Amino acid sequence: VQLQASGGGSVQPGGSLRLSCAASGFVLDYYTIHWWRQAPGKEREGVSCISGISGNTYDADSVKGRFTISRDNAKNSVYLQMNSLKPEDTAVYYCAVKEGSCSANANEYNYWGQGTQVTVSS
Repeated sequence: VQLQASGGGSVQPGGSLRLSCAASGFVLDYYTIHWWRQAPGKEREGVSCISGISGNTYDADSVKGRFTISRDNAKNSVYLQMNSLKPEDTAVYYCAVKEGSCSANANEYNYWGQGTQVTVSS
């Protein structure tokens, strides 16, 4: 079982990035996937989540209207489209999966990707 996060990079404020989380060894279809991020010296923060049961999505207030989470079951992948990026979005972004509904408790997530760095700077 493996999650591979990719798509990070360095962009200027106002720019966009699309993160991908590809699963191998299991089928993502009915799992809940949550993107998290952690900036240096800060606690891990939940960013966006898509429920495997309902397909409902949930976004942190800090990214609402700017980030969009989506899934492509045919590609066994989940994406995070990030627009209007701000310097405060700079962090390592991780994808994680669990059964059941979205949760703000990171300990409930069974598998984690390795993280991809996003840097927003002018």
